[in-house]
Amino acid sequence: MIGDYPGARPYLERGLTIREKVLGAEHPETAQSLHNLGRLLQDQGDLAGALPYYERALAIREKVLGAEHPDTAISLNDFGALLQSQGDLAGARSYYERALAVFEARLGPDHPNTKIVRGNLAALDDPPGARR
Repeated sequence: MIGDYPGARPYLERGLTIREKVLGAEHPETAQSLHNLGRLLQDQGDLAGALPYYERALAIREKVLGAEHPDTAISLNDFGALLQSQGDLAGARSYYERALAVFEARLGPDHPNTKIVRGNLAALDDPPGARR
């Protein structure tokens, strides 16, 4: 069922366990499973629970894929979104800026991922409900 976050979690956890066992703890697909679990928890509002999954996914991607890989930039962007949700706007900006630099260099200024990060940065400067 679409939107069944609690029902999805055991499947994502099982996928992570399988990937860790078959591919190893530092494989890019293991990082993807970690990222997916972090995203699920964030979508459920469990920001503290999402943090270690995002941290581990980002660490793997930076180590295995490198700091300039688009998948690493996805982790940077989503980590920034988590920090923004927690109210850490300066931390969010740092991650968004790093993600933007990678996307612009690797995918170009008009790629959808580049535009998403630009929008995320703009939202930091003009949050909803802000007075002008």
